[in-house]
Amino acid sequence: MFASTKNIVQKAHRKGYAVPHFNINNMEILQGVVAAAEKLKSPLIVATSEGALEYAGMDYLYALARTAADKSTVPIAFHLDHGQNLALIKKAVQKGYSSVMIDASHQPFAKNIALTKSIVRYAHRHGVSVEAELGTIGGKEDLVSGRGIIYTDPLKAAEFVERTGCDFLAVAIGTSHGAYKFSGKANLKIDLIREIKKRIKIPLVLHGASEVPLSVVRQATRYGAQLSGVQGVSDSQIKQAIQHGVAKINTDTDLRLAFDAAVRKVIITNPREFDPRRILGPARDSIQKVAEQRIRLCGSVNKA
Repeated sequence: MFASTKNIVQKAHRKGYAVPHFNINNMEILQGVVAAAEKLKSPLIVATSEGALEYAGMDYLYALARTAADKSTVPIAFHLDHGQNLALIKKAVQKGYSSVMIDASHQPFAKNIALTKSIVRYAHRHGVSVEAELGTIGGKEDLVSGRGIIYTDPLKAAEFVERTGCDFLAVAIGTSHGAYKFSGKANLKIDLIREIKKRIKIPLVLHGASEVPLSVVRQATRYGAQLSGVQGVSDSQIKQAIQHGVAKINTDTDLRLAFDAAVRKVIITNPREFDPRRILGPARDSIQKVAEQRIRLCGSVNKA
């Protein structure tokens, strides 16, 4: 069975670490992140975006994740990331997801509250927890894009949480989706997290916080990728965010880069290879290594 997202995130919130959240699109990505969690004995949240469901189908990805959760020795929760289609969010609730995200952050404040509150009521009736978002982060990834960063207002955050009853809140403090996050160095507003946490008690979530590992970028570039200008968030800033109330860290871009770099290497160095198992196997291994790094960064080793 899937673990309760609410339970594992609230535990992390109390103990001062974060639960790693990894987006999945196929079996190899799922196997890689689960292997990392098993090795390091970490709780885990695996998530599907609306784009992933469009690509692979909810039934396929749910079945893969459920198999992993049933066989795993660590708690694995299953989450819908950045849900904007209300019908799809309700379908995920009905299907048996552990948690769903309603992302109405692009809407006016009152509309965001109304939409979030409606999903909270529906999901809670089915025992499913809800993540919401206030403020917008920049960048573009999957089907989600932002024209720019609108920082989360601490006073509005307090009102938003009280009126919606959401279980976790994704905040905008300077992160950005995708590999091309920043024109310069990342500069997260840690003081803003402190102000938000003074006013709300629920766990905070950080999106757009991938590291964009230099070693992975170098390998991908060596074998043909064009990744000039990619920039991620430093480990030190992520650790500060966790210290001040972030209890769930989302990772997607780093996994994509790791997958891409490994596949490119096989194809370029062994052009006669056509067995998908030999092409995708190294990608799965690369995913595991990146996931292990993120788990250690979250501080969730041996927290299963």
